[in-house]
Amino acid sequence: MLQNPKRYTITAALPYTNGPIHIGHLAGVYVPSDIYSRYLRLQGRDVLFVCGSDEHGVAISMKAKKEGVTPQEVIDKYDGIIRKSFSDFGISFDNYSRTSAKIHHDTASEFFRTLYDKGDFIEEVTEQLYDAKADQFLADRFVVGTCPKCGHEEAYGDQCEKCGSTLNATDLINPKSTITGEIPVMKSTKHWFLPLDRYDEFLREWILIGHKNDWKPNVYGQVKSWIDGGLEPRAVTRDLDWGIDVPVEGAEGKKLYVWFDAPIGYISSSKEWAAREGKDWEPYWKDQDTKLVHFIGKDNIVFHCIIFPAMLKAEGSYILPDNVPANEFLNLEGNKLSTSKNWAVWLHEYLEEFPNQQDVLRYSLTSNAPETKDNDFTWKDFQARNNNELVAIFGNFINRVVVLTNKYYEGIVPAPQPPKGEQATGRNYNFSDYDNEVLTELKAYPAVISSSVERYRFREALGELMNVARLGNKYLADEEPWKVIKDNPERVQTQMYVALQIAAALSSLCEPFLPFTATKLSRILKIESKIDWKTVSENSELIPSGHKIGEAELLFAKIEDEEIQKQMDKLEATKTANKAENKIMEPQKELIQFDDFAKMDLRVGTILEAEKMPKANKLLILKVDTGLDVRTIVSGIAESFSPEEIIGKRVTVLINLAPRNLRGVESQGMILMTNNTEGKLVFVNPDADGVANGETIN
Repeated sequence: MLQNPKRYTITAALPYTNGPIHIGHLAGVYVPSDIYSRYLRLQGRDVLFVCGSDEHGVAISMKAKKEGVTPQEVIDKYDGIIRKSFSDFGISFDNYSRTSAKIHHDTASEFFRTLYDKGDFIEEVTEQLYDAKADQFLADRFVVGTCPKCGHEEAYGDQCEKCGSTLNATDLINPKSTITGEIPVMKSTKHWFLPLDRYDEFLREWILIGHKNDWKPNVYGQVKSWIDGGLEPRAVTRDLDWGIDVPVEGAEGKKLYVWFDAPIGYISSSKEWAAREGKDWEPYWKDQDTKLVHFIGKDNIVFHCIIFPAMLKAEGSYILPDNVPANEFLNLEGNKLSTSKNWAVWLHEYLEEFPNQQDVLRYSLTSNAPETKDNDFTWKDFQARNNNELVAIFGNFINRVVVLTNKYYEGIVPAPQPPKGEQATGRNYNFSDYDNEVLTELKAYPAVISSSVERYRFREALGELMNVARLGNKYLADEEPWKVIKDNPERVQTQMYVALQIAAALSSLCEPFLPFTATKLSRILKIESKIDWKTVSENSELIPSGHKIGEAELLFAKIEDEEIQKQMDKLEATKTANKAENKIMEPQKELIQFDDFAKMDLRVGTILEAEKMPKANKLLILKVDTGLDVRTIVSGIAESFSPEEIIGKRVTVLINLAPRNLRGVESQGMILMTNNTEGKLVFVNPDADGVANGETIN
């Protein structure tokens, strides 16, 4: 663990441009990395915070095939959505690049060529899965089958999303192609492999010994399990038609494997930043006084803690990550987030539906962050955290301070006054013991919050920030300046001065977590330059006497039940749509001849009467006009329809079904029904006007 580094290089996992950003991405990677970067900048540190769109690999090809467009159209569409979402949400990247950029193609190709020329790869002809119908080799995500570890029947060729195991496509039981549905065959192909087994000793010493005490247990445990399970050579090339060409002879038609190319995107993004800013990128990646930190989700731990470090070690000139504080997964309303199933809260939609409430989502995701275990996002919890914490604690304190300052002093910060009837003998004398106690406690918070942030405990750090607001609320509640003003206005000047120091501290301390709130609060208090945390920890006066503040504005607005219900209804609609899309249809019955069908006499009819069958929950007794007669039909639809709502209903009737006695009532036919996407019964109806009862259906 590097102490007192000269500079920091912070990377956030490159998002795939096969869909927009959702709250799982934010909670796992982008909010914590942004908090950390903003915090370091407030400490005056030299920070480079980079990211970029991951635009190669199978995920892009799959999306392009699904949407019937080219991969380039897919990446351009989603890069635009993602880039704007991050900007509007306030993620403070120093550079956001694209892996389709020339600088990245050149950097990744050069990296591969360096390792190739040093003889670090194994060149090998292997048997790979091949879809003969599609006439192409199947990359990992183009294969699904049964996971050999847990038996999940829809595991991908690179990973089982149920148990989290990393797989090879050839490991799958009963594999099939996602392109054609065909069972693939094995076919020979040449590829290049990074021999991870050569780096076993290095990885054990660097991680299992060197980072045993400072890496998160969930990260360390997964890495240890992988190393202890035995490392094997890992392919760095793929048979694909989309990606970066393998830059050696004999590799025509082959591309760099996306997990070789993608992490190099951090380096190429840094180069892009340096070229634009007129700086040297190399110290941020090659100087031993630089602290490199990767922010990722748990599904990327192996790649950032084993494969990428092995690549860097093989190249020889790069530093290794000091920490990889990966988070676990965030679920949504009890179910796993899924881009393909649209089970998500999309960032770009949130920003439209909750305008100017970026910090509410940042707060909710941080206070419920899946730092050591999977957590669940619910809209009710989101609403409660806003209304009961941001509004009732933080916002309430600031509002009271600003309103009272404007009411009593026309917005001028008052000077502390000595106790009533006494002369001042120095500023500290003007404070009561309680005032000094509160101001002393306030000075301690920067160090407390810093300690949590430095250990990547952002949820804990946010809790300490809210304790500053609680400190202010308690101070006002204990002192009751609105009562004291009547008899001791001098004392109220000191009380409001102390409360305003807490408010000023909050404008600085909240910036990493709630940047939009920090800007708004600084504007209300008319603080023109940021107050650094060192000043908060050392000075009792953060906003001076005589300074004029602005008028009160609500920092946070209460979120009403109606707004939350809209989001719940939206998710319910998604659930219904998924049921319809994933519904397993009844298989076709055995073939019949036309004469078999012609034996059925199907007629149009109208239900004239309906009543419940006594002592039967499912049965209704119907009187149906078939056009030939009015007959009794017993139908098992009572759990779906009341008698009143179906009288007058036009229906399709099978009239030549042999009569059957049901609970003493002879049923002389059958009403035709089907199910809708929600599983509810629906009449198979002749809806067209002018269709008479008794008409034959053929």
